[in-house]
Amino acid sequence: MNLTRESFRNDILHHLKFTVGKDAGHASTYDWRLALSFALRDRIVEPWFASTKDTWDHDHKRVFYLSMEFLIGRILEDAAINLGLKGIAAAALMDLGQDFDTLVHDEPDAALGNGGLGRLAACYMESMATLGCPGYGYGIRYEHGLFRQRFETGQQVETPEDWLNQRHPWEFERPESNYTVRFKGHLEERHGRTVWVPGETVIATAYDTPVIGWEGRWANTLRLWGAKPTTLFDLERFNRGDYTAAAEPETLARTITRVLYPDDTTYAGKELRLKQEYFLTSASIKDILRRYLEAHDDLTELDKHVAIQMNDTHPALAGPELIRLLVDKYNMTFERAMEISQNVLGYTNHTLLPEALERWSTWLMGTVLPRHMQIIEMIDAAHQKANPARPSSVAIVRNNEVHMGELAFVMSHKVNGVSALHTELVKSQLFPELTKLHPDRVVNQTNGVTPRRWLKLANPGLAKLVTDTIGGGWEADLERLSELEPHIADAAFREAFMAVKRGNKVQTSNWMKKVCGLNVDPDAMFDVQVKRIHEYKRQLMNVFETIAQWHEIKKNPEGDFVPRVKIFGGKSAPGYAVAKEIVHLINDVGRVVNTDPDMRGRLQVIYPANYNVTMAEQLIPAADLSEQISTAGKEASGTGNMKLSLNGALTIGTLDGANVEIREHVGPENFFLFGLTAEEVLTRRKNVKHAREAIEHSQALKDVLQLIAEGRFSPDERDRYHGLVDRTWNSDYFMVASDFADYQRAQAEVDEAFLDRDRWARMAAINTARMGFFSSDRSIRGYMDDIWGAKSAL
Repeated sequence: MNLTRESFRNDILHHLKFTVGKDAGHASTYDWRLALSFALRDRIVEPWFASTKDTWDHDHKRVFYLSMEFLIGRILEDAAINLGLKGIAAAALMDLGQDFDTLVHDEPDAALGNGGLGRLAACYMESMATLGCPGYGYGIRYEHGLFRQRFETGQQVETPEDWLNQRHPWEFERPESNYTVRFKGHLEERHGRTVWVPGETVIATAYDTPVIGWEGRWANTLRLWGAKPTTLFDLERFNRGDYTAAAEPETLARTITRVLYPDDTTYAGKELRLKQEYFLTSASIKDILRRYLEAHDDLTELDKHVAIQMNDTHPALAGPELIRLLVDKYNMTFERAMEISQNVLGYTNHTLLPEALERWSTWLMGTVLPRHMQIIEMIDAAHQKANPARPSSVAIVRNNEVHMGELAFVMSHKVNGVSALHTELVKSQLFPELTKLHPDRVVNQTNGVTPRRWLKLANPGLAKLVTDTIGGGWEADLERLSELEPHIADAAFREAFMAVKRGNKVQTSNWMKKVCGLNVDPDAMFDVQVKRIHEYKRQLMNVFETIAQWHEIKKNPEGDFVPRVKIFGGKSAPGYAVAKEIVHLINDVGRVVNTDPDMRGRLQVIYPANYNVTMAEQLIPAADLSEQISTAGKEASGTGNMKLSLNGALTIGTLDGANVEIREHVGPENFFLFGLTAEEVLTRRKNVKHAREAIEHSQALKDVLQLIAEGRFSPDERDRYHGLVDRTWNSDYFMVASDFADYQRAQAEVDEAFLDRDRWARMAAINTARMGFFSSDRSIRGYMDDIWGAKSAL
């Protein structure tokens, strides 16, 4: 782009005056950020329009990615980097007396996702744009998104996220692109056809955000749906003074797009969640068909021009909705509509937890979506007829429930897992009978992360060292990181690598002082576990080991111990009582450890509230040790493990998810392995006494449980964790006790390696050098070739 610092400075001033409506003398940081964002957005619009035109002119096959989450994080710096304008923008702002980093950190973190699934969707959107794959993301424009987390007396408290309280400069509202979404009502037979007469309706309105790829060569669209009422309010009721009833249409609409994943422990919560999922799929499928029919008139060839990817089961209603529209609106036979839908749809599975595969009661589905309940039963019957040997245990509708995993599987031409191990477990454990019926349907696409955000943006010091060492271009060809490996033998390179790491740790220590009020030694080991709080991810085992370390230091206060800072980050689902209990325990342990003078310079526990993309960008480049300790056979893949390893953290982990492939790539000698395998977990679980036997063989764990049980970390409520202790002794489904001793052994190996600074430097640098495979660009190429049948337009 032929931009100079002077011309870009003028662009910023133009937007400050004419778009934001402020003069430089009275502009706030917020005003300057908006002006900068609009100036950068101007530079995105041209390639965005050009990409759209090229797609239409050449009739490229388009990919539509449906996801309830797009955890995009802050956009400003990412856009500046991909446009190649970060340096010019920073210089132009300096001329205006403003600091680029200050403006970047003023941007709110878009609250459009929860964790890995949503962040993966964001990485994939950016990689599709980088590779020139014509694509659209479809999601929901949540007013508050996932909750904002804070702690009160150590307990998680959820408050609304307020990211949309400010103007969102990256989006374009498209009021002309709106669709009516219907709920409830009843079915009627008219002239031999089924007609759905709805009881409730809302309008889905589009908000488009351009997603620019590396070097600004291609841009795709993230379209988020906002809900609006079909009638603003009932004027007659309002005039009678019945203001609440008058506002019911608006209340329904705002409720649908207000919060991501409302608590579904109540019937009302379940109904709202189902409505959200249908709202997303209905508006998106209608928009996809509208786009297709603007250029084509034969719906039987839909699969030649359209690929729709369902990111987990949340958009699984896309199959029934597409069939409904083809049959009810376009007069196609059910059999043909089902065939076309299957040819178009793909399903990405993200979980091996049976409880995470959505199920809806047939009564709820029939009440909220009566026509879809009817179509789902027809799909189920057609699949049974085509596969007479199908066992009843894999029916889509069974036990008065609609099983969305089975629905997504049956309605897709390809189903993919997200790591090599996960895909094999999808075949053998999750959908074994369906895989026998459709042996070629399940394929693997190991997850990846975008190097533009997770190395170049998040870790500029390391990115510069990489460029200085091997030259530019690695940002779009991450496999080139392997060129670093010969340089690792050079002591000067290792010294430079560790200097970058220490600089990141100093910066993060300062940040933790500001956020948590604790002084943190940057020369201590930064031991990091950041992810959603869940039993299978085993933050509990990490905090147990932290207590064991505390206890060991208390018993031997004069001993030598490797200084550690245990850093946790993550949120529990609002209705997940056990996960909230674990959050509380981490904070209780942290309070005891951090106020104990014997721990000074030896052990600290840091748990900053409200973990999000921005916090990940702060913590990941500073991490020394990456905790990837889930129960083997439970984690689908993970992407945090990839980000941490890419940034030079060593992994302590089980053979679970993408850990298996990471260990293969970085080498077993550069990975701290422990724990049961997925097969051993299944075998051990057959022994009903497995937990008690493991605890009896580990004095350290027995001591930890005793300390918790006697209230050492909850003196104000000594029985607070009796339920947790009881579950560990007597059930322990996620094998914390069985893996604890081996986890301690591996942690001792970590300590030994960390004391040898040169050995650690070699291992850390090798991790970075061997992570080229885990780029989301590689993942998207796999989807394009194996699932979507899409070609690059570049």
